[in-house]
Amino acid sequence: MTTEELEELIQGAQESDSLEFKGAMGWEVGLIKDILAMANVQDGGRIVIGIEDETLERQGMTPEQLDSFIPDTMMDRVGVFADPHVSFSVDKVPDASGLYFVVITVAPFEKTPVICAKDGGARNELQAGALYYRSKTGRPKSARVSDANDMRDIIERAAIQTMRHFQNLGLEAKAVEAAAPPGPSALAAKMAEIFDKELGGL
Repeated sequence: MTTEELEELIQGAQESDSLEFKGAMGWEVGLIKDILAMANVQDGGRIVIGIEDETLERQGMTPEQLDSFIPDTMMDRVGVFADPHVSFSVDKVPDASGLYFVVITVAPFEKTPVICAKDGGARNELQAGALYYRSKTGRPKSARVSDANDMRDIIERAAIQTMRHFQNLGLEAKAVEAAAPPGPSALAAKMAEIFDKELGGL
């Protein structure tokens, strides 16, 4: 992410289901709930750290705070709580005035919603079996799904993602069939390779 992209993201922006502001802070496991929630949003979302979420004042971050956001460490910590895996990236970017911010960009789930795998968190805010989401009713916040509308939205998207996944498998199978050498044995071997890859070697 560039300074220009950061300015475009935060200039005059308000918090939404896909955008959250956090005051200046170092990495802490309390952010895991927000990452899990963003993964269950339609197109994923971004968490911008270094902006006071009540006043939207740009605080920026100290070098020590920036240094605490180590992507590999963060992925390891999030991975313990996320089922399935959550994909996200971490950028440390200055704004036009030179203040630095951390932007965590979270990808949406691929096929199945992300469920919290175990209890924990900085203040025991993570609960095993919980589905976290950025509710569109009221002020946006990362919270456990608590109403039928949010749950229905997540289930419908999961169904669509699963359907697309199987459609893609069908298209890939047709492409393999067209490219495979003549004979059923060659096609069967290639198809077996595809499904073995899909199942992760199980």
